[in-house]
Amino acid sequence: MSAVPIEIDASALPPLGMAPADFLRDYWQKRPLLIRNAFPGFESPITPEDLAGLACEDGVLARLVAHERGDGSGSRDRWLLRSGPFPETLFPTLPDHDWTLLVQDVDKWDADVAALLPAFDFLPRWRVDDIMVSFAAPGGSVGAHVDQYDVFLLQARGRRRWLIDDRPDPPLQFRPDTELKLLQRFDATHEWLLGPGDMLYLPPGVPHHGIGEDACLTFSVGMRAPSAAELMGDWVDSMIADADDGLRYRDPDLAPPADPFEIDAAAMARVIEALNLLRMNDPDRLGDWFGRFITLYRAGGQAAAGGDARSRIEVEWDLQQGGTLHRHPFTRMAWRRARRGARLYVAGQEHPLPVRDASRIAAAATVDARLYAALGDEGRDLLFALLGQGHYQLLTADDAAAGDGDG
Repeated sequence: MSAVPIEIDASALPPLGMAPADFLRDYWQKRPLLIRNAFPGFESPITPEDLAGLACEDGVLARLVAHERGDGSGSRDRWLLRSGPFPETLFPTLPDHDWTLLVQDVDKWDADVAALLPAFDFLPRWRVDDIMVSFAAPGGSVGAHVDQYDVFLLQARGRRRWLIDDRPDPPLQFRPDTELKLLQRFDATHEWLLGPGDMLYLPPGVPHHGIGEDACLTFSVGMRAPSAAELMGDWVDSMIADADDGLRYRDPDLAPPADPFEIDAAAMARVIEALNLLRMNDPDRLGDWFGRFITLYRAGGQAAAGGDARSRIEVEWDLQQGGTLHRHPFTRMAWRRARRGARLYVAGQEHPLPVRDASRIAAAATVDARLYAALGDEGRDLLFALLGQGHYQLLTADDAAAGDGDG
């Protein structure tokens, strides 16, 4: 079998330059890939000024990383980290080099950034965490580091130089002199300069270092990859919460012990038997737990019920007159087939539904009259309940017209 290339031009078949099945077979969680022209002619939907303004808002997760280089006289370089929100007066005072602004969940705050997500529908949507946007002044960086999740790094504006270490067992020791998890040693095997529309895919565990060649914006489409410890912790918590207190260690077959102080093999067999009583070997129970977990995992915000609630008759009338239900940007949804019908998972809650309703609601960021009418009674009942909980906002036709006028 011939080696697959590490660089490809996707002009003829964006965004991967190949069929999704080929990418998943040859690259996904296996090896890096530089994709030239993944988004040909790409123009960033936001500006550096937009990003700075967002970083000043309450509730937005933003960080500022500055690099103070050593002066060559024995002083070591320093990496400084600040967390937002930031005062608007900060940015005009920053130097013209060696700093980076990073803002998480920009897809939740900006609909034009969120419009990029369908390009990644070759992956399960519940695997996608967020689109982080970073602005780097010339020379700006966050240092050489390694991530434990897959990431697509789309160059949106300006140029960024990327260096990676693609060796099988790279050194992964961290520097002890900074709160950032930076690598003590980084030896690049590949180096590329990316311009707008170019994209770098990195599987977990690949050391990399991105440096702003000039003032630039990079969109990082990151995946959700809970650790085994996170999965186990939540799973055990769920089992404990649902456990019957009557399920206990039992020893009706107890025989006189050879040594009353010994925990013998028979006792350990009974311990295993007691633990097995709590084992989640029911696919529906296990699926419900995971659906609740993954639609809450790493959530950067949550929906809340609004003020004056409209009656269902009013809501349905507004939909018929051109209104739409818009899902809260931080409300994650996923669905799965169950023993009977399906389950829709909404921000950590499960809802039984017919398969058709569950799949349609999960896929739709907005619900108009046509989609609402296509749902069954159970799907419509749930939508109205979710609207009352703040997972949707109703925008009437007048609201939409006023918004267009503001633009």
